Amino acid sequence: MAITRVPGNDKGDILIYALSTCGWCRKTKTMLEELGIEYCFVDVDQTEGEEREEIAKEMRTWNPAMSFPTVVINKDKCIVGFKEDRIKEALGL
Repeated sequence: MAITRVPGNDKGDILIYALSTCGWCRKTKTMLEELGIEYCFVDVDQTEGEEREEIAKEMRTWNPAMSFPTVVINKDKCIVGFKEDRIKEALGL
């Protein structure tokens, strides 16, 4: 899977399903970078074929509507959309 890791402080396993053209996805990534938090992301629109199908299937388990950004924290919490306060709370900030 085309996952990119962004270094920072470890606050758990954070994965963002994003679109490279989505302003809210960029805001979510920028917020985590400004907070110095390590996270991973996949720009779904930059994938193709079987890889995209695999990512979409995985993403649907968290967000059946497949809207962006979808932030999965520690494989047990999912926050859909740019919700700064909810993301910070889930990370204990």
